[in-house]
Amino acid sequence: MTIDPGWPVAAALVLLMALTLAAHRLSGMGLGREALVAGLRACVQLGLAAVVITAVIGSLALSTLLALVMFAMAVLTTSRRVEASGAWPWAAAAMACGVVPVLAVVLATGAVPLEGVAVIPVAGIIIGNAMTAHTLVGRRTFAALREEHSQYEACLSLGMLPARGIGEIIHRRAPEALLPGLDQVRTTGIVTLPGAFIGVMLGGGSPAQAATAQVLVLFGIMAAQTVTVSVAERLVEARRLLPADLRRSLVD
Repeated sequence: MTIDPGWPVAAALVLLMALTLAAHRLSGMGLGREALVAGLRACVQLGLAAVVITAVIGSLALSTLLALVMFAMAVLTTSRRVEASGAWPWAAAAMACGVVPVLAVVLATGAVPLEGVAVIPVAGIIIGNAMTAHTLVGRRTFAALREEHSQYEACLSLGMLPARGIGEIIHRRAPEALLPGLDQVRTTGIVTLPGAFIGVMLGGGSPAQAATAQVLVLFGIMAAQTVTVSVAERLVEARRLLPADLRRSLVD
């Protein structure tokens, strides 16, 4: 089974976007324009991605280079989303700590063949989910530090070091970034059939092959997200990974 570009797909996309925009308008959430722009960008970017992947998929070196570009864009996106663009090297470090070991494991064990056709999609999935976890932990912890600044000052007045004071505030918030991923793993096969499973099925693989691929991806996502969030939390405590306003306010 395949889904080919054509009028049926175009009609479906237009109707789905119309439904999205109508829901935004009726609910008053005010993100209709952002949804439209995101949808148009997705069409353009995926079209370009298809062209690029077709060109590089036969070369492992070029496929690796493409994965690095994907990682760079993920770092840029999450840094902007958490309003910490100036701290992008630390965001990159947190995500790399999650992504690199996972890819090393799946490639070194032979679970994923060392070929561009396999490396690109697996790397994209792991990088994308690490980015999501980093964005969630950043938004939750930064919001907590702004809302509970008086608690931070109280910790310092009791003789705590800044890292300890920050940790007192953010440690209970950081795990929240992992909950969506854990729920996805917990309900896979019951509530959802995620992308890797559907992709293998659409590509002609058997249900057993699809399930195997999906389990491998889910375990990789869990590992990458957990490490990314853990490292990001430590970097926030060390006042490395912070927006500019928090760098100024979280003084000794």
